[in-house]
Amino acid sequence: MEGNQRWVKGEPQAPNRDPDRRQAVAEEQKPFAAVLSCIDSRVPPELIFDVGLGDLFATRTGAEVVSPVVTGSVEYGPVANGTPLIVVLGHQRCGAVKAAHASLSDGETLPGHLAEIVTALQPAYEKVAETGGDDPIDAMVRAQIELVANELRSNPGLAPLVTKQELAIVGAYYSLDTGAVEVLSGAPS
Repeated sequence: MEGNQRWVKGEPQAPNRDPDRRQAVAEEQKPFAAVLSCIDSRVPPELIFDVGLGDLFATRTGAEVVSPVVTGSVEYGPVANGTPLIVVLGHQRCGAVKAAHASLSDGETLPGHLAEIVTALQPAYEKVAETGGDDPIDAMVRAQIELVANELRSNPGLAPLVTKQELAIVGAYYSLDTGAVEVLSGAPS
Protein backbone atom coordinates (compact mmCIF):
# COMPACT_ATOMS: atom_id res chain seq x y z
CA MET A 1 0.00 0.00 0.00
CA GLU A 2 2.99 2.30 0.50
CA GLY A 3 3.87 1.73 -3.15
CA ASN A 4 0.30 2.54 -4.16
CA GLN A 5 0.51 5.82 -2.26
CA ARG A 6 3.65 6.72 -4.23
CA TRP A 7 1.75 5.83 -7.45
CA VAL A 8 -1.21 8.02 -6.46
CA LYS A 9 1.09 10.97 -5.69
CA GLY A 10 2.93 10.55 -8.99
CA GLU A 11 6.17 9.77 -7.15
CA PRO A 12 6.90 6.12 -8.00
CA GLN A 13 10.35 4.80 -7.12
CA ALA A 14 10.17 1.98 -9.69
CA PRO A 15 12.18 -0.35 -7.43
CA ASN A 16 13.71 -3.65 -8.50
CA ARG A 17 13.63 -2.90 -12.21
CA ASP A 18 17.24 -3.06 -13.26
CA PRO A 19 19.80 -5.66 -14.39
CA ASP A 20 21.06 -6.12 -10.81
CA ARG A 21 17.58 -7.15 -9.66
CA ARG A 22 17.21 -9.42 -12.67
CA GLN A 23 20.40 -11.21 -11.64
CA ALA A 24 19.37 -11.33 -7.97
CA VAL A 25 16.14 -13.20 -8.74
CA ALA A 26 17.41 -15.29 -11.65
CA GLU A 27 17.97 -18.40 -9.52
CA GLU A 28 15.19 -18.03 -6.96
CA GLN A 29 12.12 -15.89 -6.33
CA LYS A 30 10.40 -14.97 -3.09
CA PRO A 31 7.51 -12.60 -3.93
CA PHE A 32 5.82 -11.00 -0.94
CA ALA A 33 2.37 -11.13 -2.53
CA ALA A 34 0.24 -12.79 -5.17
CA VAL A 35 -2.17 -10.54 -7.05
CA LEU A 36 -5.18 -11.79 -8.99
CA SER A 37 -6.31 -8.88 -11.12
CA CYS A 38 -8.08 -8.05 -14.34
CA ILE A 39 -6.43 -8.20 -17.75
CA ASP A 40 -7.31 -4.52 -18.25
CA SER A 41 -4.31 -2.68 -19.68
CA ARG A 42 -4.85 0.19 -17.23
CA VAL A 43 -4.35 -2.02 -14.16
CA PRO A 44 -0.79 -3.44 -14.15
CA PRO A 45 -0.17 -4.58 -10.55
CA GLU A 46 3.58 -3.94 -10.59
CA LEU A 47 3.01 -0.31 -11.53
CA ILE A 48 0.06 0.54 -9.30
CA PHE A 49 1.81 -0.97 -6.26
CA ASP A 50 5.19 0.49 -7.37
CA VAL A 51 7.09 -2.78 -7.12
CA GLY A 52 9.37 -4.60 -9.50
CA LEU A 53 10.83 -7.81 -10.78
CA GLY A 54 10.39 -10.72 -8.39
CA ASP A 55 8.07 -8.86 -6.00
CA LEU A 56 4.67 -10.26 -7.10
CA PHE A 57 3.11 -13.40 -8.45
CA ALA A 58 0.66 -11.79 -10.88
CA THR A 59 -2.28 -13.66 -12.38
CA ARG A 60 -4.60 -11.71 -14.66
CA THR A 61 -7.97 -12.76 -16.06
CA GLY A 62 -11.04 -10.92 -17.30
CA ALA A 63 -12.74 -9.53 -14.16
CA GLU A 64 -10.70 -11.80 -11.86
CA VAL A 65 -12.66 -14.82 -13.11
CA VAL A 66 -11.29 -18.04 -11.64
CA SER A 67 -11.07 -21.53 -13.07
CA PRO A 68 -9.11 -24.54 -11.83
CA VAL A 69 -5.94 -23.44 -13.66
CA VAL A 70 -6.24 -19.87 -12.41
CA THR A 71 -6.90 -21.06 -8.86
CA GLY A 72 -3.84 -23.32 -9.08
CA SER A 73 -1.77 -20.39 -10.29
CA VAL A 74 -2.91 -18.28 -7.33
CA GLU A 75 -2.31 -21.18 -4.91
CA TYR A 76 1.27 -21.59 -6.09
CA GLY A 77 2.66 -18.57 -4.23
CA PRO A 78 1.31 -19.40 -0.76
CA VAL A 79 1.42 -23.20 -1.01
CA ALA A 80 4.74 -23.74 -2.79
CA ASN A 81 6.60 -20.53 -2.00
CA GLY A 82 5.27 -19.32 1.36
CA THR A 83 3.86 -16.08 -0.03
CA PRO A 84 1.89 -14.52 2.87
CA LEU A 85 -0.57 -12.34 0.92
CA ILE A 86 -3.08 -12.71 -1.91
CA VAL A 87 -4.78 -9.60 -3.26
CA VAL A 88 -7.91 -9.98 -5.39
CA LEU A 89 -7.91 -6.67 -7.25
CA GLY A 90 -10.92 -5.45 -9.20
CA HIS A 91 -11.21 -2.03 -10.75
CA GLN A 92 -13.47 0.83 -11.71
CA ARG A 93 -15.23 0.67 -15.09
CA CYS A 94 -14.29 -2.95 -15.80
CA GLY A 95 -15.11 -3.75 -19.43
CA ALA A 96 -15.55 -7.48 -18.78
CA VAL A 97 -18.08 -6.77 -16.04
CA LYS A 98 -19.86 -4.22 -18.21
CA ALA A 99 -20.12 -6.72 -21.09
CA ALA A 100 -21.29 -9.51 -18.76
CA HIS A 101 -23.87 -7.24 -17.16
CA ALA A 102 -25.25 -6.27 -20.58
CA SER A 103 -25.30 -9.89 -21.73
CA LEU A 104 -27.10 -11.09 -18.61
CA SER A 105 -29.53 -8.15 -18.66
CA ASP A 106 -30.38 -8.55 -22.35
CA GLY A 107 -30.17 -12.35 -22.51
CA GLU A 108 -27.71 -12.15 -25.41
CA THR A 109 -24.86 -14.64 -25.59
CA LEU A 110 -21.41 -13.19 -26.19
CA PRO A 111 -19.29 -14.89 -28.87
CA GLY A 112 -16.60 -17.49 -28.30
CA HIS A 113 -15.26 -18.06 -24.84
CA LEU A 114 -16.49 -14.64 -23.67
CA ALA A 115 -19.69 -16.50 -22.77
CA GLU A 116 -17.67 -18.39 -20.13
CA ILE A 117 -16.67 -15.12 -18.50
CA VAL A 118 -20.33 -14.11 -18.44
CA THR A 119 -21.25 -17.43 -16.79
CA ALA A 120 -18.50 -16.97 -14.19
CA LEU A 121 -19.74 -13.45 -13.42
CA GLN A 122 -23.39 -14.48 -13.05
CA PRO A 123 -23.19 -14.88 -9.23
CA ALA A 124 -21.95 -11.27 -8.93
CA TYR A 125 -24.73 -10.14 -11.28
CA GLU A 126 -27.35 -11.98 -9.21
CA LYS A 127 -25.99 -10.54 -5.97
CA VAL A 128 -26.28 -7.02 -7.37
CA ALA A 129 -29.75 -7.71 -8.77
CA GLU A 130 -30.89 -8.57 -5.23
CA THR A 131 -29.48 -5.44 -3.60
CA GLY A 132 -29.88 -2.87 -6.40
CA GLY A 133 -27.92 0.38 -6.38
CA ASP A 134 -27.18 3.46 -8.43
CA ASP A 135 -24.25 2.00 -10.37
CA PRO A 136 -24.85 -1.69 -11.08
CA ILE A 137 -21.54 -2.12 -12.94
CA ASP A 138 -19.48 -0.80 -10.03
CA ALA A 139 -21.56 -2.83 -7.58
CA MET A 140 -20.97 -5.93 -9.70
CA VAL A 141 -17.20 -5.28 -9.75
CA ARG A 142 -17.18 -5.05 -5.96
CA ALA A 143 -19.38 -8.14 -5.62
CA GLN A 144 -17.01 -10.11 -7.86
CA ILE A 145 -14.01 -9.08 -5.77
CA GLU A 146 -15.71 -10.31 -2.60
CA LEU A 147 -17.00 -13.53 -4.15
CA VAL A 148 -13.54 -14.47 -5.47
CA ALA A 149 -11.77 -13.50 -2.23
CA ASN A 150 -14.25 -15.59 -0.23
CA GLU A 151 -13.86 -18.51 -2.64
CA LEU A 152 -10.09 -18.39 -2.16
CA ARG A 153 -10.44 -18.11 1.63
CA SER A 154 -12.46 -21.34 1.64
CA ASN A 155 -10.15 -23.11 -0.83
CA PRO A 156 -8.92 -26.42 0.71
CA GLY A 157 -5.28 -25.59 -0.01
CA LEU A 158 -5.44 -22.01 1.27
CA ALA A 159 -7.96 -22.12 4.15
CA PRO A 160 -5.55 -23.82 6.60
CA LEU A 161 -2.97 -21.09 5.92
CA VAL A 162 -5.60 -18.40 6.53
CA THR A 163 -6.70 -20.10 9.77
CA LYS A 164 -3.09 -20.25 10.99
CA GLN A 165 -2.69 -16.57 10.01
CA GLU A 166 0.13 -17.48 7.65
CA LEU A 167 -1.86 -16.06 4.73
CA ALA A 168 -4.09 -13.03 4.30
CA ILE A 169 -6.48 -12.85 1.36
CA VAL A 170 -7.47 -9.27 0.69
CA GLY A 171 -10.22 -7.99 -1.58
CA ALA A 172 -9.30 -4.61 -3.07
CA TYR A 173 -10.69 -2.09 -5.57
CA TYR A 174 -8.61 0.11 -7.87
CA SER A 175 -9.84 3.55 -8.97
CA LEU A 176 -8.86 4.35 -12.53
CA ASP A 177 -9.56 8.02 -11.80
CA THR A 178 -7.29 8.44 -8.77
CA GLY A 179 -4.91 5.46 -8.95
CA ALA A 180 -5.78 4.58 -5.35
CA VAL A 181 -6.37 1.04 -4.11
CA GLU A 182 -9.12 0.64 -1.52
CA VAL A 183 -9.04 -2.45 0.71
CA LEU A 184 -12.53 -3.93 0.87
CA SER A 185 -11.95 -6.98 3.08
CA GLY A 186 -9.41 -9.30 4.60
CA ALA A 187 -6.79 -6.77 5.71
CA PRO A 188 -4.35 -8.47 8.09
CA SER A 189 -4.59 -7.29 11.68
